[in-house]
Formats: sequence, C-alpha cells, structure tokens
Amino acid sequence: MGRLFGTDGVRGLANSELTGKLAFELGQAGAYVLTMAKHKPRILIGRDTRISGDMLEAALIAGICSVGAEAIVAGVIPTPAVAYLTRHYGADAGVVISASHNSMEYNGIKFFDKNGYKLPDELENRIESIILDKAETMPAPIGVEVGRRVRIRNAVRDYVEFLKGTVDTDLDGLKIVLDCANGAAYEAAPMVLGSLGAEVITTYHTPDGTNINDYCGSTHPEKLQSLVLETGADVGLAFDGDADRLIAVSELGNLVDGDHIMYICAMDMKERGLLKQNTVVSTVMSNLGLDNALKNAGCKLEKTRVGDRYVLEKMLEMGYNFGGEQSGHIIFLDHNTTGDGILTALQLLSVMKRSGRKLSELASGMKKYPQVLVNARVSEDKKNFYKDDDVIQEEIRKIEERFQDDGRVLIRPSGTEPVVRVMIEGADQREIEDQAVKLARLIEERLS
Repeated sequence: MGRLFGTDGVRGLANSELTGKLAFELGQAGAYVLTMAKHKPRILIGRDTRISGDMLEAALIAGICSVGAEAIVAGVIPTPAVAYLTRHYGADAGVVISASHNSMEYNGIKFFDKNGYKLPDELENRIESIILDKAETMPAPIGVEVGRRVRIRNAVRDYVEFLKGTVDTDLDGLKIVLDCANGAAYEAAPMVLGSLGAEVITTYHTPDGTNINDYCGSTHPEKLQSLVLETGADVGLAFDGDADRLIAVSELGNLVDGDHIMYICAMDMKERGLLKQNTVVSTVMSNLGLDNALKNAGCKLEKTRVGDRYVLEKMLEMGYNFGGEQSGHIIFLDHNTTGDGILTALQLLSVMKRSGRKLSELASGMKKYPQVLVNARVSEDKKNFYKDDDVIQEEIRKIEERFQDDGRVLIRPSGTEPVVRVMIEGADQREIEDQAVKLARLIEERLS
C-alpha cells in the first residue's frame, strides 16, 4: 500500500478507499502521536456536510477514545474553524473530516497540532508507519481510563465571534451574494456577514449530505456570476466544501480569483504598514500578472511548490505574514494558521468598505496574463526525465527567450497520472496555445 497522506491529509472514496476501519486507525494513531505526553488529552473534531461524515466521525471518535483521549465533537464547521478552535479551547490536537472541493462521494481526514498547524511530514509518516507497519503498539486503557465523547454546542458561534474580531469596520451598505457550496460555511458565513450589517443573499446553503460542491461553490461560480448581475449586488463570494478557500465575483460579474484577492489585500496591508517585509508568498501556479503588479508596487513575491502547506512553511521560515494560492486558499497568518475562506472574504470586504472602491476597480490594478495548460502523456517512469533532456530544455529556453519578461513556461509532472503538465503564460493567447501544444508534443516524443 502506498502513502496514506497526500498534500492535504488522507483522502479517498468514502467506504472504499477511506473506510471506517482506516478512520478508526487514524483516530488511534493520530491521538497517540499528537498527545502521547498528555494526561487525558483532548482532540477537537469538525466535519463538512457529506453523508459519509457520520460514519467516519463515529469511527474516528472510537479510535480516539480507544487510546484514552477525549473526543471534543464540534459538528459541521469549516476547516479553518477547527484550526482556530483547537487553540481557543486549549485542545491538544484537531481533526477535520472533509474532502474540500471534491464531489460528495469522496472524503478525507486531516490533522492539526495544538497550535492549529497542519502536521509536518515526519509526524504524518509516523502515523502512517503505525497503521501500515505496526511500528508502535497502541495503548489499550480500560475502566475509567477509556476516553469519552464530548459535544460542543457553541463552536460555530465562537468561530463567528473570532472572525468579527479580525476586521475594524462594519459592512453596512454592501449587498453580497453568498454561495456556500452546500458545505461547511452554510451557517457561519451568513451569520458573520449579516451580523456586520451586510445585506446578504444566500444561495447553495441547504446541505442534504449529497449536494456539497454540486455545480456550485468556488469550483463552479457560474451561477453566482449570474446572480450578482441579476440582483445588482456589490460582490459575490463563493466558498468550497470546507470553506478554506474563496473565489469572488465583482459587481460586473467577473471572477476575482486568489491571485487578484492577494493583490488587493497586499496593497491594502502595505498601505497600512501591515505587510511584513512587503512580501507575498504564492505558488508557482500564480499568474505572471501578480508578479508584475506586486513588483510595480514595490513588493516582493516569493514562490513555492503547489500546495498551501508549502506556502505556510515558507511564511513561517522567513517571517512573512501573508500568502496563498490562485485557487483561493489565502493565509492571513496574523489571524489564523491556515487558509480561511470566510476570513479572506471579510478582509476583502473591509478593503472595499474602507476605500469606498468597487471590487472591479480594486482588481484592475493587476493585469492577468492568459494561461494555457496542455498535458503530455509519457511513460510513468519517465515523468521527471524532462529535466535532464537537453532537447526539451533547449526548447524551453527558446520559448522563454521569445517571451522575455512577458511570459513564462512551467513544467509539472502529475503526482497521480502518467502525465507531464505544460503550462505557458503570455500576452498573446494564440501564441501561447501554439507553443504549449508544440512543447507537449516534443515531451511526448522524447519521453514516451
């Protein structure tokens, strides 16, 4: 069996790949590894709205209690709420049951440490080795030493109060269309925006266990775009299933993705002296337009490999306080330890309110370059050989020389398929399409 943990916890088809048995074992091993030095440790559990969440939550609780830990059950709350509430309640660890933006038949289990940070690779590897290799023996307490389940009733309200404290303005006068993806934000997001005075039109906020991310939310914002125009709203906001990412829609019905949101918030933070070292951290997938816009504003952009955990690692390593991904995972490290869609929405809305400017105007400071992504099908064992192939590397150099500072080439082997992804950015859509197809064909010829 391969690694259990991917870049964002353990994820798979519920009751097939991610079974109740595996959830039980993850509860056992996770509780043991994260809290083994504690007397009667406490672990906070949150989940999204998927139907399989009931089964996995029950199994996870059983595993946690079987090693003598206490399971603090918060119910349906956003992933970033678990990160915050783990600290707020003084828990020893946190666990989220969610498959984020994936469709309802999938689910996942993700751990946070006592400070609300995702686990480093070494701790995930240790949990994995306990489950797969039986590398360590789990304790089996009896009698009064067995753990118990404790239900928390005010988790959503406590999270909402925290969110309200991250902004210094009300939202009076703003008309907002909210797409909750029938997911974990369905209660908290309307509550916090309404309590700050916004006029909120809420959609996709009636989860039934099967409709999470079902042609709605941050991965399907088309209906939100239409609703913003139909209602004359100032802004549309779309979350994913576990509400750790945000995609916005301007009053003109145009998408405002994570790169644009980072630009807008970075400019505001810089102006107020809050952007540490005048630096933003993003991944290699961020648009070239973000590089140029930040550079023109006197800011620096640090790039990492794809994944918000790598963005966070760089932020912690270098002392930065702001970063994120094009997909809408935005980390405001002064407020929370992970991407937080509702918090990001509040920061974006507060910029609009303080400046008195429309979202389209704020976003116009960043020119987004067209991007083209073409897959080159190659042999599985040769996916990384492009780095050492002189012919491929020479072709990449020629394309980049042709674009100079007005384009770039990014090559990424897929982690799950026999595919090398060719991404090219540039000012001319047709030119970058031609170049991407040409380069992908060359890679196929050389590596198949």
